[in-house]
Amino acid sequence: MATTSGVFPCYENQFQIDVSSTSTASWKTIADCETFSVAFDNGVEEWHPFEHEGWVRRLLTAKGVTVSVTAKRNLGDDGNDFVAGLAWKNGRDAETDFKWTFPDGTVVTFTDAVINVTNIGAADSTNVAPLEFEVLSNGAPTVTAG
Repeated sequence: MATTSGVFPCYENQFQIDVSSTSTASWKTIADCETFSVAFDNGVEEWHPFEHEGWVRRLLTAKGVTVSVTAKRNLGDDGNDFVAGLAWKNGRDAETDFKWTFPDGTVVTFTDAVINVTNIGAADSTNVAPLEFEVLSNGAPTVTAG
């Protein structure tokens, strides 16, 4: 994807997941993703030293990221099938690497991200089957500027 400037449509964000079970990554796009949201879980320590006369001091001391994704279940797509299969996993088996590429070319790679699948097909009878999941950071991500 070319480096861009200015405003952009959200679909220019791209997500890939490592579907390999070996040390050599096999990055696959997750087909039919429709929406995503991002939550930063920040830990902020606060204190009130005498010399600041009651004014609070703060320091950001912890950070986590959760990317929540809604998609359509697409049978036969490598990325989509891999995510759906994680619904039945626990522990370290529910971890894999996840890559988010921004429109400006910045890449954020989450190593051993926890993939929390929350829906793999439940909806109204006339809906297209959904695939819904969260990607939870598991340690600091690697950010490579675009």
